Amino acid sequence: MPRIERSSRITWEGNVARGIGTISGDTGAFDALPFSLPTRIGQAEGKTSPEELLAAAHGGCITMSLASELTQAETPPGRLDVSCTIVMDEVEGQGHQIVASHVEATVTADGVDDAGLQTLLQKADESCPFSQLLRRAGVELHVSARLA
Repeated sequence: MPRIERSSRITWEGNVARGIGTISGDTGAFDALPFSLPTRIGQAEGKTSPEELLAAAHGGCITMSLASELTQAETPPGRLDVSCTIVMDEVEGQGHQIVASHVEATVTADGVDDAGLQTLLQKADESCPFSQLLRRAGVELHVSARLA
């Protein structure tokens, strides 16, 4: 696989408590997604957060990795429904830290049984760059899959 680089632009106006920012992807896939501290730690109110974007990135990476493993096993997926939840919490002496990622997949694929799915999920998790990154950072990962 070739080297991959992707970029985003962030703007922020005001102090951390009352300010507001926007996040835009350089590809144009998303533009000016609003975020702020009150919507990061409270109700989202239609705004995003760095944690939500990390959940999307980790969930998307695992999904593609699992699709690849299923395809290589000659049981390509018909559909993958995946959710990812990132947990940030206060860690004594370290402030707020990403402490966990929970990924749950529901898989529709012909020719794979539950045992095979679990083996392929483990391989997908091991080959997902975001899972590797989070594990190296000491984040607790919970990755599960079930057949639809």
